[in-house]
Amino acid sequence: MAEYLKNSKPEAEKAAEDAKVRAIVESTLAEIEQGGDEAVRALSEKFDGYRPEKFRLSLGEIEALIGELSAEEIADIKFAQEQVRNFAKAQRDSMLDVEVETLPGVILGHKNIPVQSVGCYVPGGKFPMVASAHMSVATASVAGVPRIIACTPPFKGRPNPAVIAAMHFGGAHEIYVLGGIQAVGAMAIGTETIEPVHMLVGPGNAFVAEAKRQLFGRVGIDLFAGPTETMVIADDTVDGELCATDLLGQAEHGYNSPAVLLTTSRKLAEDTMAEIERILTILPTRETAEASWRDYGEVILCESYDEMLDVANEIASEHVQVMTDRDDWFLENMTSYGALFLGPRTNVSNGDKVIGTNHTLPTKKAGRYTGGLWVGKFLKTHSYQKVLTDEAATMIGEYGSRLCMLEGFVGHAEQCNIRVRRYGGINVPYGEAAPYRDSNA
Repeated sequence: MAEYLKNSKPEAEKAAEDAKVRAIVESTLAEIEQGGDEAVRALSEKFDGYRPEKFRLSLGEIEALIGELSAEEIADIKFAQEQVRNFAKAQRDSMLDVEVETLPGVILGHKNIPVQSVGCYVPGGKFPMVASAHMSVATASVAGVPRIIACTPPFKGRPNPAVIAAMHFGGAHEIYVLGGIQAVGAMAIGTETIEPVHMLVGPGNAFVAEAKRQLFGRVGIDLFAGPTETMVIADDTVDGELCATDLLGQAEHGYNSPAVLLTTSRKLAEDTMAEIERILTILPTRETAEASWRDYGEVILCESYDEMLDVANEIASEHVQVMTDRDDWFLENMTSYGALFLGPRTNVSNGDKVIGTNHTLPTKKAGRYTGGLWVGKFLKTHSYQKVLTDEAATMIGEYGSRLCMLEGFVGHAEQCNIRVRRYGGINVPYGEAAPYRDSNA
């Protein structure tokens, strides 16, 4: 039986916080729908203290911001973006169009078609999330999306040059300095100056995630990607300092970022908790990380590796760092997570910033039914059919006629019957099923 050495705040408190977020988002989206640009401007001023004449950056403004970066900073951004593009290209190459003749004269196929317009949200109010631009904008570009717009909040009262550079290098066609619910709402609903998109992608805080959830249906979304989550699965092959560093490295994202340690070693659990307290005394982002660890941190002592696996699959954390004597066993057997980071030589920050896998990942147990953002999320797989011969039209039509009548759909059956009459010369009375024939009985 798993033993909780540290618990997060009660689920009832978390549910109450979620309810408050839902209500705020619902009313804010209604304001945007009714007020358009003026509502967006007022919300930007309210939440970000930012009320520019226009939110969209011109090419000249973009180039000026990029000009503030050093050559080394630009090179680092381009290196990271190249890794993301390379992996996205490999993924895209795995997605093939299909066409097959399933019966003589019957052609079935599918095509992978890019979503025609995508809105990419890049967080940046507390920390400028340069890497999020690679993950959404550059990946959409690899997929061939013809209109990519990107929104990011102001950072310290102005556009962040590094984020804007990453958006531009990634292939964004329109860049807006706009954050939070107002950015996501404007992209999905549209305003007088922002044409609405077909799909929203990108991570964000609880308000951004909830806005995407409420807008789903009006537009598509990539997945439910709210406040970051991390889990470390470890045994006595590693030490407390390494585990504590990996937990706090993600807890600093926000005040509500769950960080969970699963281990079979009581000593490692106690050492990790002690190391967390030590590191918090020297961590510059202590205020945020300490609050997350206090309210959302958990340490769970398990009796076996099988129990760690069961608990991990139940929690379905966004990031799962595995450091054990059987890392590949977890790779083979884990079924519910966002992304795995296997072995002590890798870490979640690799995935967040540079290694090439996408860091927009499912949270709040969504890893049970979806993976993270990837090039395939920007592609729609559409099927098509062709019937090339009279014989095929007749044979398929006869089966179709009988199956439609089996369900009571007379109008459906007539779509089949008219082909049987025209291409097979068979007299099927109106409203009746096609008869069985020896040739296809």
